[in-house]
Amino acid sequence: MLYEYALPTRREDFYNITSQVRKAVSKSGVTSGTAVVFCPHTTAGITINENADPDVVQDMLLGLREAYPDRPQFRHAEGNSAAHLKASAVGSSVTIIIEGGKPLLGTWQGVYFCEFDPPRNRKFYVKVVGE
Repeated sequence: MLYEYALPTRREDFYNITSQVRKAVSKSGVTSGTAVVFCPHTTAGITINENADPDVVQDMLLGLREAYPDRPQFRHAEGNSAAHLKASAVGSSVTIIIEGGKPLLGTWQGVYFCEFDPPRNRKFYVKVVGE
């Protein structure tokens, strides 16, 4: 089953989408299988990381900004090459094991939509597949 979600973004940030992923798995009725969370954009990504301390997200954003700063040498006409680099580094999807009808995430893990070129009206997909 495929589920599509809309996500308006206001700023560069990691948006916690764990609840939407849990809802998709629950709706699907799949008790054992996998869920793939996919971002169809080239300046945004999907990751799994800590969801207990908001400082982790801020540290990740800082690290990505420092690793992939905007540079005057970039040639891309839209001026968002740094966002493309960040999105490629983070990746466009994650795969999550489903067991007992729930995503198998660690105690501190959450699923995040990573926006690097705001503001935008984004979407992401959750594909749930049973055994």
